[in-house]
Amino acid sequence: MSSPMTTDARRLDPLAFPLHGSRLIEASAGTGKTFTIAALYVRLVLGHGGEAAFARALTPPEILVVTFTDAATKELRDRIRARLSEAAGYFRTDPAEVGTSEPGKDFLHDLRADYPPESWPGCARKLQLAAEWMDEAAVSTIHGWCKRMLNEHAFDSDSLFTQQLETDQRELLAEVVRDFWRSFFVPLDERAVAEIAGWWATPEALQGELGKLVEHAEALDDAPAPAEAVAAARDDKAQALAALKAPWPAWADELETLLDGAIAAKQVNGRKIQKRYYQPWLDALRGWAADEAAETPELKSGWDRLAPEGIADGWKEGVAPPAHPAFDEIPRLQAALAALPDARADLLRFAARWVACRFAAEQQRRAQMGFNDLLTRLAAALRQPNGARLAEVIRRQFPVALIDEFQDTDPVQYDIFDRVYRIADNAPDSGVVLIGDPKQAIYAFRGADIFTYLRARRDAGGRLFTLGTNYRSTAAMVAAVNRCFAQAEARADGAGAFLFRAQDDNPVPFLEVEARGRRERLVVDGEPVTALTCWALDPREAGKAVGVTDFRTRMAASCAAAIVRLLNLGQQGLYLIHI
Repeated sequence: MSSPMTTDARRLDPLAFPLHGSRLIEASAGTGKTFTIAALYVRLVLGHGGEAAFARALTPPEILVVTFTDAATKELRDRIRARLSEAAGYFRTDPAEVGTSEPGKDFLHDLRADYPPESWPGCARKLQLAAEWMDEAAVSTIHGWCKRMLNEHAFDSDSLFTQQLETDQRELLAEVVRDFWRSFFVPLDERAVAEIAGWWATPEALQGELGKLVEHAEALDDAPAPAEAVAAARDDKAQALAALKAPWPAWADELETLLDGAIAAKQVNGRKIQKRYYQPWLDALRGWAADEAAETPELKSGWDRLAPEGIADGWKEGVAPPAHPAFDEIPRLQAALAALPDARADLLRFAARWVACRFAAEQQRRAQMGFNDLLTRLAAALRQPNGARLAEVIRRQFPVALIDEFQDTDPVQYDIFDRVYRIADNAPDSGVVLIGDPKQAIYAFRGADIFTYLRARRDAGGRLFTLGTNYRSTAAMVAAVNRCFAQAEARADGAGAFLFRAQDDNPVPFLEVEARGRRERLVVDGEPVTALTCWALDPREAGKAVGVTDFRTRMAASCAAAIVRLLNLGQQGLYLIHI
């Protein structure tokens, strides 16, 4: 059982932040994440920080900076280069011309103040050389860095020296899935083929469902071959059905007697319980119980009426409804029939493992690999007996790593960083800084994996930092967001703003941020725009919830209408930004 994670995070001071061991920086949007990365980079180049410094000054090729898109990589490289050049300019200043500045207002002024004036020219030269060296800096996407590691350390990673990177391997995967289909599904008997067709009508449908399973096939349990899985599932289903059917021949007779008597005694609501209603239900239960192959009785509305609530509703007021085990069993029977054993999960596991193995063999034969293979092959190499040596080689090559957009990291990517930098060990001979926004890690649609983030947060122990000031939004916008989420966070009987709080453990707390604010104000038709507006959608029918599809359709139409309105107001000069 894991221990509760601390929710205490310290405000980050870019001048005092430790540059060795492992640290996690939780940064909301607009709080200066890129500024912080560039500031830490400058300190690493200078070897700044006393006890908080890394063991030695580093050069750009030794500082690994990882982000998750090519566009972000280019922007980050340019921002770091500009910051290094700007810092070099600060250190070239004549000491006699340096004015005063309030501590914390100017990072480079405060950084320079930590060095004696006689060392400034040397610092300036070191920073300028680093800026000019940025074309060779290790600023990369995770995929680009993994490809480089596989190529540069081919012996240690057991990789081929020359492999072709295929950006789209869907056709090769489709070919392998079709081979699987022909080899294992086509030879099955007609009954099994019909059942499988209900799940996947074509190899393409099976390929669509295999999806991520193929990428994580090694983590799946072994499964029997399809013919064995289908046979075993049939036996298990037959035994489960026999047990479910056993009491119903007698129960159907007892219910008929009970309901006939209640009608004769005028105990029931005649509009809701009539023999012409319940007789077909009881006959269906008898026929289902007598037929070994039948899976589900055709009760239709009988599922509701024969349940305890339905019987109570059909009885007259003031008359106690009868008790019978059949009434209690009806809801459980429906759930049990829906959960009857089948071979679907075993077939998926077997297919995923077989397809993954054949796919890898085909890639090896063709000397090909895809983007995901860049990650999985480096991760596999780090797990091999020689993995510790490979991790050490990479660690010597990149003693410090700054991992940007860490909330988008998946389990494979985190495993790579963890094996190289030993995050839970907080090793002083290397440094790894994970920078991300846990609030974005809850969104699976963008590929985020909150549980990977929580693992990293746990491994980081109490070494948590936060960026506490928003520089991008207006003060009103920040205050509105703070109030909205803080209200949910403060509810004593709730699960926190992001629904992860359990008792005293809240691994994804909402942390309020301050606002530096902006001078600009958005004005529409002469009136300031409210920072945060919530739209509520009324149901089409009173008392009924709004369906997901209906909600999306109507909200999309409302948003589109609002956008058109603002565009029209802008053309009329009524939608303005005031400075």
